[in-house]
Amino acid sequence: MKEIRFFYVPDVNTTNELPEEEAMHALRVLRLKSGDEMMLTDGEGNFYKAEITIAATRKCMFRLLETLPQKALWQGHLHLVVSPTKMMERMEWMIEKATEIGFDRISFINCDNSERRVVKTRRLEKIVVAAMKQSRKAWKPVVDEIVTFDEFLNHPNDGLKYIAHCYDEIPKSDFFDNLVAADKNANVTIMIGPEGDFSVSEVEKAMAAGYESVSLGESRLRTETAALASVMMANLCKRVKVES
Repeated sequence: MKEIRFFYVPDVNTTNELPEEEAMHALRVLRLKSGDEMMLTDGEGNFYKAEITIAATRKCMFRLLETLPQKALWQGHLHLVVSPTKMMERMEWMIEKATEIGFDRISFINCDNSERRVVKTRRLEKIVVAAMKQSRKAWKPVVDEIVTFDEFLNHPNDGLKYIAHCYDEIPKSDFFDNLVAADKNANVTIMIGPEGDFSVSEVEKAMAAGYESVSLGESRLRTETAALASVMMANLCKRVKVES
């Protein structure tokens, strides 16, 4: 049996045509044709069973057959805040894997020790969309433009807020233990610093703004590893158990 392919159509309820890039993939790579069925996602919690009605050179038209609302796989809102690494390939790998695991939003911040000040969010959006479809996720994570550390702190975030760092002189608790003991429905924001860590003043600013100082364990992790580990921990603690 032919595998059903997934396509991202954010305005699926107001259009009957795949976006251009999705259409090119459907027609030129997968060789789909009129009458073939496919699955669509709006990135907002719904799948749609659809049938191709017209498969032209650059256009792929469809009609919806069935709307399939999906249940959330984790509770609360998972927000990852990270200072991008000098090698952007590491961030691209991390955001792909984090999307496969499951989270809701990623924000990039410029810190005192940041080695990269620019992030191409358009490319990251494409990586997120591809990972969302490959892992059969009904929700697309939001990708924010990069801002300064102070600008992010001045933006209100509700729920549980944490900043992970490696300073022994600053008291900190265990991130995973915190999540295990916390309300599973609470929103979670976790801040991960650059390769040289946050500065001490940044940690102090975050704590003054209501962020709890935490550790991700005994090992000293690279930025992308720490970011992915935090997403995995949050997802494990807040996952929705599927009834058998």
